[in-house]
Amino acid sequence: MDLTLIWKALLIGVVEGLTEFLPVSSTGHIILAEAVLDFQGPPGKVFEIVIQLGAILAVCLLYRRKIWSTATGVIEREKPALRFATAVLIAFLPAAIVGAFAHKYIKSLLFDPMVVAIALIVGGIAILVIERYAQRPRIKSLDEVDFKTALLVGLCQCLAMIPGVSRAGATIMGARVFRVDRATAAEFSFFLAMPTMLGATVYDLYKNWSLLSWDHGGIIALGFISAFVAAFLVVGAFVRFISRHGFTVFAWYRIAVGALALALLLMH
Repeated sequence: MDLTLIWKALLIGVVEGLTEFLPVSSTGHIILAEAVLDFQGPPGKVFEIVIQLGAILAVCLLYRRKIWSTATGVIEREKPALRFATAVLIAFLPAAIVGAFAHKYIKSLLFDPMVVAIALIVGGIAILVIERYAQRPRIKSLDEVDFKTALLVGLCQCLAMIPGVSRAGATIMGARVFRVDRATAAEFSFFLAMPTMLGATVYDLYKNWSLLSWDHGGIIALGFISAFVAAFLVVGAFVRFISRHGFTVFAWYRIAVGALALALLLMH
């Protein structure tokens, strides 16, 4: 196996794991990283699909207790568990419906480095504004998320279909607008990511099943493992950081990366 290809696959997996649950756009970073590294993965974007699965499985492992308590609570028809599971389902539906109809067109029209660069900058400015003017939180735990707030956050998630916007950024900052505290907004975003990303991954693998090949198995496995490890390490630290310091640093990071990418693209 080509050593250059190995380190590129590992690096892109790490980029996916580090950025998937931060408000900085993992898709945008992957598009830019692949362009910079001139990475040519397996056909059909199978590599990108599988490393997303690695990242989401890391979060499932980290929040396994909440997942288990919710699942058993739903089976036993406990009200808090039913309420939380329903809230996640309500938040999931808008992106599922829009994605089913627009997924193909979005990928063909908007997956472009220039779109990513502009979206990173605009999203960074939006975070700064929301952090400055967000009202005092009224929701301070996952079990307090009501159905109306869940639906509004789910509608915000639809914006993340534009590469560079960030699924985590759209849902977390959307929750902040609707008066959810920082840590709860981040954690609700994680739980919303589970059905959203698993559904998108299964759908993409189904559409690209004919392109899967054992010839690319090693590269895909390396990317999966590095994405899993990176996400596992970053998620807990992220929640602790934003609880104390907020999201401003991520806003300036987005603006800096977007501006740099825009400058480089315009130069070429």
